[in-house]
Amino acid sequence: MSTDNPESKRAQAQTLRQRLNGQMFKKLLVIAAVMFGFGYALVPVYKQICQLTGVNFLTPKDGTVVAPMNSQIDKTRTITVEFDSNSKGTLRFRPIVGSLQVHPGEMATVMYEVVNAKPVTINAQAIPSYAPEASGQFFKKVECFCFTQQTLKAHEARQMPVVFFVDPALPKEITTITLSYTFFEIDGSKV
Repeated sequence: MSTDNPESKRAQAQTLRQRLNGQMFKKLLVIAAVMFGFGYALVPVYKQICQLTGVNFLTPKDGTVVAPMNSQIDKTRTITVEFDSNSKGTLRFRPIVGSLQVHPGEMATVMYEVVNAKPVTINAQAIPSYAPEASGQFFKKVECFCFTQQTLKAHEARQMPVVFFVDPALPKEITTITLSYTFFEIDGSKV
């Protein structure tokens, strides 16, 4: 008599399939949990990387930046500061002037213009970046629209100042600094 009963084989196959499905389900749960944890951990990791590299970070107002005294102006050097702008979405954003010549330690002001082309109020944020990258630590902003989020009413146009000076400790080989802002709408900020 044969022990190869077809019903017994089907029952064994069904049991084996259920066991394998259970194991796969557990593996998928572990993978999903790991992916969630990885995604959750990316936010602080991204912020730390941006802070270390000096890119794409919200610029807090530096309370230690004090306007220089006139005696600290280095008249022997002239630095060209170029202004650039990028915008995301329907914002129109640009500097009023393309560049300025400044002496290290000399206070200067440049205006940027932003236009909200949407028919609704939005919140937006500007993030600065510098080229060459090493010049960022010597570019001191006393007043800047990048310190806070900006609320722009429907179709509002606004001019916003950046008051700055270049620290006289700027290395001599740097003669041109490019200040670039990316201005973008903050998602979910419609008022």
